[in-house]
Amino acid sequence: MKDYDNFFLPATDLEKGKEFYNDTLGLPIKFDFSDKGMVAFKVGDQEPAIILKDINVMPAKSTIWFVVDSVKDEYDKLRSKGVEFLSEPFQIPTGLAVEFEDPFGNRLGITDYSAS
Repeated sequence: MKDYDNFFLPATDLEKGKEFYNDTLGLPIKFDFSDKGMVAFKVGDQEPAIILKDINVMPAKSTIWFVVDSVKDEYDKLRSKGVEFLSEPFQIPTGLAVEFEDPFGNRLGITDYSAS
């Protein structure tokens, strides 16, 4: 794991989320894909963002993603150590990603930038 990628939080109302994170907390919007069920907020000069996912559009659970060099390699390595993934690695605009849960049910994920 090289770094944090993004922090995903479930939301029931993206407009209300924008009011809170943007207007109240003062976090600038990094991207707004409300039509696809997501809006991201920039935190300082950090690349990782807080991304609200509309649970009415897609199932969502609080999730932390980490950046790795290769999702395929890390997936194989973690599977050999007993990690059970929620799916096979899947394509996202920047590369590959896949999610799993820790022993307590906390959702985690890994992603790479292989499409960049």
